[in-house]
Amino acid sequence: MKPLLRYLTLSLLAGFLFATATLAAAAPKQHENNNAVQGRWDIVIQKDGKELPSWLEVYHSGTKTLIGRFVYAFGSARPIAEVVNQNGSYHFSIPPQWEPGDKDMKFDFILKGDRLVGTMVYTDGKTYNWTGVRAPSLNRDAAVVWGKPEKLFNGKNMDGWHTMGPNQWLTQNGVLSSPHSGSNLVTDKKFTDFKLHIEFRYPKGSNSGVYLRGRYEVQVEDSKGFEPQVDLFSAIYGFLTPNKMVAKSAGEWQSFDITLVGRTVTVVANGKTVICDQVIPGITGGALDSREGEPGPIYIQGDHGPVEYRNIVITPAK
Repeated sequence: MKPLLRYLTLSLLAGFLFATATLAAAAPKQHENNNAVQGRWDIVIQKDGKELPSWLEVYHSGTKTLIGRFVYAFGSARPIAEVVNQNGSYHFSIPPQWEPGDKDMKFDFILKGDRLVGTMVYTDGKTYNWTGVRAPSLNRDAAVVWGKPEKLFNGKNMDGWHTMGPNQWLTQNGVLSSPHSGSNLVTDKKFTDFKLHIEFRYPKGSNSGVYLRGRYEVQVEDSKGFEPQVDLFSAIYGFLTPNKMVAKSAGEWQSFDITLVGRTVTVVANGKTVICDQVIPGITGGALDSREGEPGPIYIQGDHGPVEYRNIVITPAK
C-alpha cells in the first residue's frame, strides 16, 4: 500500500472509531434524558397576558422512540407521533385540529431541574412561552370516608355559584337553565374527592359538560344512537370512552352519578355504570387550571348550547 493511501486509510479508520466511541458515550446520556422527561406534565402557557392550562404526556414506543399526547387549553387530547431528542433539546409538532388552513403547532422544550421549559409556535405563527411541572399521582393511601350530602343548587337562585362572564343562566321551578350559549357556571366552593349526583336535559343537537374539580369534563351531549366515543355522552372528554351508550332522547331528563377519588373515576349514567374505576390521565380541554394537586370547583359548561340542570347534590370525602 502506498504511504498516502495508507495514511488516508488509517485516518478514516481513526475517525470512524472516534465517532463510534462518541456515539456510544452519548447513547446512555440520551437514554437517561429520555427517561427523565417521560411521564405526565401539568403545563401553563403564557399567551397574550393569560395563563392557559395544558397537559403533556411523554412515553416510549419500542426502545428508542418517544411519543406522547398533548391537551391544549381547549379541544381533545392529541396524539404526538414523535418527540425528538436532539442532545437534550426536545421537539414535537401537532397538525391543525379545527381549521385545515391552520399551521402546525410546534413545541420545543428542555428539562431544567424538575421542570420543563419551552416555547410553542401557535397556529397563528406567534411564539409563546410555557413551563411544565410533573403531574401528581393523586394516589390515596386510605379508604375514603364520606361526609354528608349537600345541595349545590337550592332550586331557587344561584347562591353558591358564579359565572365566568355575562350571566345567561336562569332559575325557575327548581331548574337551572341556560337558554342559549353564554358563560360557564362555577361553584364558589372547591372540592377534592367526592360523589356527585346531577340531572340534566338538553334540546336536540345541544352540548354541555360537567367539570370535576374544574379540570376533568364528563361530556353531556345529544348522542343517542351513536356508538360510544371518547368525545360523546358520558365520556371523560378526550380520554375515557364509556363501555356503552346509554343516552336518552333529547328533551328527556337524564342523570350522572360520579365518584372521583384522586384520579380514579366511576361514572353511572342513567343508572348504568359506563366507566368503572378508571384513571383520568390529565386535564381535559376547557379546564380552569392545570394545578391537579389542588381542590377545585364543579363547573358546568354553558357556552356550547342550551341546557338545563337540577338536583345537584355533592357528598364530599371527609
